[in-house]
Formats: sequence, structure tokens, C-alpha cells
Amino acid sequence: MIFLLTVFFAAACNNNNDSPARDSESSVVEDHIPPPVLISYQLLNQFPHDTLSFTEGLTFYNGQLYESTGAPDDPATNHTWVGPVDLKTGSFEKKIDLGKKYFGEGITFLNDKMYQLTWKSQTGFVYDARTFKKIKNFSFKSEGWGLTNDGTNLIMSTGSSNLYFLDPDSMAFVKMLPVQDNNGYVSNLNELEFVNGSIYANHWLTSEILKIDPASGHVVAKLDLGSIVKEIKTKYPNAEEMNGIAYDSSSKKTYITGKKWPFIYQIAW
Repeated sequence: MIFLLTVFFAAACNNNNDSPARDSESSVVEDHIPPPVLISYQLLNQFPHDTLSFTEGLTFYNGQLYESTGAPDDPATNHTWVGPVDLKTGSFEKKIDLGKKYFGEGITFLNDKMYQLTWKSQTGFVYDARTFKKIKNFSFKSEGWGLTNDGTNLIMSTGSSNLYFLDPDSMAFVKMLPVQDNNGYVSNLNELEFVNGSIYANHWLTSEILKIDPASGHVVAKLDLGSIVKEIKTKYPNAEEMNGIAYDSSSKKTYITGKKWPFIYQIAW
């Protein structure tokens, strides 16, 4: 398992830059990709969010919202943890607490397991989704950023313009998906969510969420949440980048937040 991942990431994503790995799948930028369509959305509600939580992952599992956080050097955070979040109160329970030993990143639930990435440690963790007891570690030769799944494979971002599909049992490389829009490759893909057959990605350092076709890698649409981001940054100077997309399949509502944001927003599109 570790050998396969090491070979894959050493060749494909050791450097998080604007260019994808040069292989037969991604060596040429495609021409005539239509510009992304702008998705309109409604802001439905807002809920309290702990302003010490450096959000790196947000997702629903069995109707419950879960959050994962990172552990930056800034002491005004609550370090790396994963756990359920009470939307009404903003309180959370640390099911997994890694403190500052690891900088936690994206999480996803699949087949009664939870998968967690770390940023620069080149290490990920697999847990039992009911007990949160660790099952195993896995290794990769890249940074870890966002994580989701399509019901079959894990989908991982590394801050580059590529997404990587992994087998959830062996963690073996399945395929790489270079992401492009009408201007070329799109780097800084961050937190991920798979919704109704499409991949949604926070575009780091922007106010945009990108909708990506998992077959072609094309950015087919985007949500511009600039008005929300502007209000947050104006009123709450300690708030950092927008990061976190969670889709509740039962209500068909989406929840978004950011690092050290005071709110989680419920939106519909």
C-alpha cells in the first residue's frame, strides 16, 4: 500500500504548483472549454461557529455535521480535531484530538470508515466511523488538502490543479483528474464535496466554489460567495479564508464556512 502511494505521488504531485503532473492524461491544455456558468444561490440561514476552529473539512455523515480542523502556529486556535458539530449552538465534541502533533486537513466518510488527511506530514488516518478508533495509517508523497468520495473511490486534493482518485481499501492510485477551465489549469483546489455526481471545491484564496465535472475535469460552473466573504472579513478581522462545504442529502441544503469564521451558512442553489 505505502509503496503504491509513494510511487504515485512522487511522480504526480510532489510539488504543489500550477502545473499538473506531466503524463499522457494531462500534458496538453484542452481548447474550447466553455467558461463556467455562474450558479445563483439563496442564503437561507446562519448558525454559530467556534472562532477558534481552523476549518479544513466539513461534511455530513448519517445526518450529522462533522468538522475537521488544522493546527497552525497561531496559538489562537483549538488545534487539530475531528468531531460532530451542533448547528444550533456551535458546540462540538472532539471524537479525535491530535493536538498540534499533526496539522489536520480534509475528511470523508465511506463504507463505515472515516478518512483523514494531514497537511505536510505525508500521513493519513483511517478510523471506524462508529467508534472513531483508528484502524490504520497510510502514507503519500505530497501535501494533503481536501478529501471527499464518489461512493466508490476517495477523491483527494493536494493544492495543485489535479485531483487524485484512490481505492479506499488498498489506498492504491486509481486515476488522476487534471482540472481546467476556459483559461487553463486551475490550481489551489482545496476542501472538496461530492454532490449529485459533481465535485465541488473551495478555490483557495478566492470567494469561489468550483463545480467540476468528474469525467472531464472541466470547471462547468461556480458559486461566487464574495458578498458573504466580504462581510465576514470586514466585521471579523481574525477570520481567514473560506473553507468548508457540506451537503445534507436529506434536506438538500449546503453548508459553508471558513477558518475561524463566526458562522456556518446554510445556502441552496
